[in-house]
Amino acid sequence: MPETVVIQAPDGNLPAFRFAPHSPNGAGVVVVQEIFGVSPYIMSRCQDLADEGYVVLAPILFDRLPELPVLDPSSPDYLQQGMAASSGLDWETAVRDGAAAVTTLRAEPGVDTVGLLGFCFGGGLAFNVAAVTDTDALVSYYGSALPRLLDLAPQVSAPQLHHWGTEDSFIERPAQATVRAALASSTGPVRWEAYEGAGHAFDNTDVSYFHHETASAAAWPVTLEFLASHLVGDASVG
Repeated sequence: MPETVVIQAPDGNLPAFRFAPHSPNGAGVVVVQEIFGVSPYIMSRCQDLADEGYVVLAPILFDRLPELPVLDPSSPDYLQQGMAASSGLDWETAVRDGAAAVTTLRAEPGVDTVGLLGFCFGGGLAFNVAAVTDTDALVSYYGSALPRLLDLAPQVSAPQLHHWGTEDSFIERPAQATVRAALASSTGPVRWEAYEGAGHAFDNTDVSYFHHETASAAAWPVTLEFLASHLVGDASVG
């Protein structure tokens, strides 16, 4: 089970969930939430990473809201709940919070490298954080804000991995092509993976109409291999 820790950020202290591995591999990962917050699904992915040996930090970004929202994955308006909650966050504050999480994790004894992993809202936010702070790897799942952040691409030097579904109705193929072309100006290597038939948030197991079992099962081992290669130095891990 994770513990709750406090990140010292420029805009005030922020709580985060910290997942400790049984067998540390010397690396850490900051996991950046979807629009639904640090949901049970996000928590499960954090635990998956801890099981691979990573120290994991998941900042609770919704703590910046006047009231912490309670979202119900079983509700028919779950998507609207998440969009309403995430739209209340100040983007620049969230970027500073993400950067503070990276700094906090990098300061931990025994953590030599730190990566960023973001989903949806968090995929774009993690990209922005990677542009303004030092990180060793970036994994973005269908980063919804990426189309408006492309001017930051030259500032991202960390190796990047981007996962997209070909049937993403929020960022359709032409927009994805624009993003992919713009990422070529990044100073670090960029890997792009597309999954036929998958839509937006295809990895989210909390919501049946989002989840694409085949794409999710294919993408996660690629994520683990990428993180191991760039954070641990062993592509066979995971």
